Amino acid sequence: MQAAVNDFEKDGTGMSHYTPQVQSIPSNLATEKSPAKNAKFFIGGLLLLGLVVALMVQATISTGAYYMTVGELQEKGPSLLGERVRVSGTVVEGSEDWNPQEIVLRFAISGEEGGQLPIVFEGPRPDNFQRAASAIVEGELKPDGTFHAKTLLLKCPSRYEEEPEEIFVQANQ
Repeated sequence: MQAAVNDFEKDGTGMSHYTPQVQSIPSNLATEKSPAKNAKFFIGGLLLLGLVVALMVQATISTGAYYMTVGELQEKGPSLLGERVRVSGTVVEGSEDWNPQEIVLRFAISGEEGGQLPIVFEGPRPDNFQRAASAIVEGELKPDGTFHAKTLLLKCPSRYEEEPEEIFVQANQ
């Protein structure tokens, strides 16, 4: 390592000692901040916040559905055509029609009021469908009066528990 000539000083004995020259940082560099860097972080933060809000709104819209009984759906029928609705009812015994070639399950649910709603579910038939006590379906009511379910949640009585067992199935997209 070479030292500059003026980094050596002589003391009273005639010996030279190395004393490095320390340069100080200019005071304007320590206090000066680049406004462009601050703006980049601010804009990046706003974009990130906007993305989070947009994802929350999209998730709320896609999962938001009215929850009603079979009677309420039949009462409001025409006004709910094409809207995503969630309906709960008791599976009507003997109404199951499973077509394995087309992977379509047709059945009916009934409400406490006694009305029945025909359901069409395009997807795999749950193994325990015969034991299903009640079903919660989410989808759309069609003009012909059938309900095309996108999701199917079955509540089945269990042999060992008092609470019903829940099975969740999604339709083929």
